[in-house]
Amino acid sequence: MDAGLIFAFREERINETGMAKRPMNVKAEQVGGNSALDIVKLTLALIVLTAGIVAYYWFNGQPTWQRLLMLIAGLVVGGAIGYQTHTGRRLKEFLSESVFELRKVVWPTRQETIQTTIVIMVVVVVLALLLGLIDLILKWLILDHLLSIGK
Repeated sequence: MDAGLIFAFREERINETGMAKRPMNVKAEQVGGNSALDIVKLTLALIVLTAGIVAYYWFNGQPTWQRLLMLIAGLVVGGAIGYQTHTGRRLKEFLSESVFELRKVVWPTRQETIQTTIVIMVVVVVLALLLGLIDLILKWLILDHLLSIGK
């Protein structure tokens, strides 16, 4: 059996009518990559971005605000050019979905954070003492006891 068929079979479920059905939470992948024009745009965006960074260091005699303006201009123009590509649009979609998922996160309260931090500190201190005790026992056993027998 073909590996692609096995993968496709695992992702799909068969409904009552015998038709393959994808689970509700599986998003359809958009097929298609960058075109030649997109590659040219990405290359141009990288060149503009690099030019902004090089200008920041090249003109080190200029006032800092002018150098920062050159750097920011390189970032903005390079980002604007890169956004016009298929990859740029996918990146924007990914970031917006990440922000949406981040809203679903249940953050701990201040009290939970403090309690967890205290527990971690206590565990670290206990483990440090335990490892120090093991080190002292091994030092006494090996250096003081076993090596003194050989003298």
